[in-house]
Amino acid sequence: MPPPASRTRPMPVFRDASSIDWEDPDLVPRPVITLGAAGLDMAVTHGDDTRKETDFHHHRKGQFLLWMRGVLTCEVAGGLWLVPPGSAIWVPGGVRHRMEAAGTIECYVVYVDPAVGDALPRDCCTLSTTPLLRELVIRSAALPMRYEEGAMASRLMTLLVDEMASAQPGLVHLPLPTDKRLGRLVEWLMASPSDAVSIDAWAARMDISPRTLSRLVSRETGMSFGRWRRQLHILLALQWLARGATVQDVAAGLGYENASNFVVMFRKVLGETPGRYLKSRT
Repeated sequence: MPPPASRTRPMPVFRDASSIDWEDPDLVPRPVITLGAAGLDMAVTHGDDTRKETDFHHHRKGQFLLWMRGVLTCEVAGGLWLVPPGSAIWVPGGVRHRMEAAGTIECYVVYVDPAVGDALPRDCCTLSTTPLLRELVIRSAALPMRYEEGAMASRLMTLLVDEMASAQPGLVHLPLPTDKRLGRLVEWLMASPSDAVSIDAWAARMDISPRTLSRLVSRETGMSFGRWRRQLHILLALQWLARGATVQDVAAGLGYENASNFVVMFRKVLGETPGRYLKSRT
């Protein structure tokens, strides 16, 4: 479970806080505000890896984050979401979350006051985006934070919220179990994703029966063990690919005998090859 929420604060990858018109979006008296950063490399180095992280925190307003370049991972209690380029994630106001961004970042975040966000999802989720929705987000980011209400800017924001509400749910979601026994399993799988042992072998490590393990995974995640592990592989694959890894490297890192087998799995889950999937969303 995540630690207690820290003081509400914006994620530090958007408009420069030293900007003359920057304010905490939660405190700005506008129902919808968009901030953005294009072509910004905010990564910090961790050995050979580069990523930017935030601590667990929350906002009063909901956040719609559109990720145009790089990959964003968002963790909340009970779930891990990955946002590939061209997709978005919705985090309702008050939900504690932690984010990690990898690579050179191009992103926009829309803050939505709960008073005007009734049509938006009640829970955290990834969302597919349309060209219109992306253009509305980018256009709204050019407005000042305290734009004139009742004029064109307000109409633009109303249309933006309507388009956000009609966005379709995304697919890259990894439910995280709360059962302590499965918590150890998650740690093992994430530490050694290439370990392709069967559910029987995992159950033996945990000193429980395979049937009990299968029931636990299904109850806690809503997925079979095999499907849950595939979702984990998809999430890791998109992260690694966004950081510049080749398909061959990813396949080897996930324990596939060859790249072709990995591509078949990827296409089965997301409907496209890794290259086409990332290219179509960039």
